[in-house]
Amino acid sequence: MMILVANLGLSGFFMVAGGWVMQRAHRPLTLLVAITVVAGVFSAFLVNDAVCLVLAPLVIELTLTLRRNPVPYLLAVAMASNIGSTATITGNPQNMMIGSLSRISYVNFAAALAPVALSGLALTIILIALFHRREFANGGQLTAAPTRTRFHRFLMLRALAGTLLVVVLFFAGQPPAKVAIIVGGLLLLTRRVRSERVYAQIDWSLLLMFAGLFIIVAGAERSLLSGEVISAAGRLQLDRLPVLSALTALLSNLISNVPAVVVLRPFVESLRDPQQALLTVAMASTLAGNLTVLGSIANLIVVQRAAASGVVIGLWDYCRVGVPLTLLTLLIGTLWLWI
Repeated sequence: MMILVANLGLSGFFMVAGGWVMQRAHRPLTLLVAITVVAGVFSAFLVNDAVCLVLAPLVIELTLTLRRNPVPYLLAVAMASNIGSTATITGNPQNMMIGSLSRISYVNFAAALAPVALSGLALTIILIALFHRREFANGGQLTAAPTRTRFHRFLMLRALAGTLLVVVLFFAGQPPAKVAIIVGGLLLLTRRVRSERVYAQIDWSLLLMFAGLFIIVAGAERSLLSGEVISAAGRLQLDRLPVLSALTALLSNLISNVPAVVVLRPFVESLRDPQQALLTVAMASTLAGNLTVLGSIANLIVVQRAAASGVVIGLWDYCRVGVPLTLLTLLIGTLWLWI
């Protein structure tokens, strides 16, 4: 998946998309909607962290060129990428872990959580516009001089075809890991871009962390899951989805979302309906990432990229939107899965 995103970025696709948005978003609110939708939809299929790495610099350049305040639009990138990634198994690392360790199909996962993601994206637009009324109230016309965007047409079409093929095969029921590695390998078969440039875009430390996490999970299951531990977890009433959702959100903000999934997975698999419980853990651990800046890697990527460009996103700037957004989306997601 990182190879796929790298090919899209190196081909110039995201720059072309940014230029297209710049020429057609004639109002600040239209620009906010476009950025939220792009970040949310791409994050559902191409991993939210990788999408933020590409989109954050483009949004900074776009908003500064249009002489707008970059902060609300960067908040949209971070929060929409978290929410959009809720929709599918390939949206974020914790969903991938749940998908690989469970028997939930890609289609069933998306059918259960895509409505939650869509409602969350709508809430993101509403809350950002509400808390940044000065930016969006006047509805001024956006004007920018046309800019020439460099891109490689063949590489772009090739990367887009690969992306479309991956999505189609995901929904056709093919194993996501097999689909991703085959299409990623095919995209490396070209003389038009050096493979080293693609490899440089891969987060190797994240992959190493995943290898370690799987070892930890297997070791914990064999040595820590005694009868006493399982019975103690049973007294927490994790069968009740609101309790499981709240506990997952709390753990995700205390120890981060991927470790929270590692901790909870052995317990939820022993519940009466493990698939529904795993979907709840996936939903809550992802949406909880919007609570604070430290809630997800995607948030940190956006904040760090902004700081490197001289744009400061303070704790209050983030939390005044992130806290109500997290609480509302968790409520919607829990009720949706519960009902």
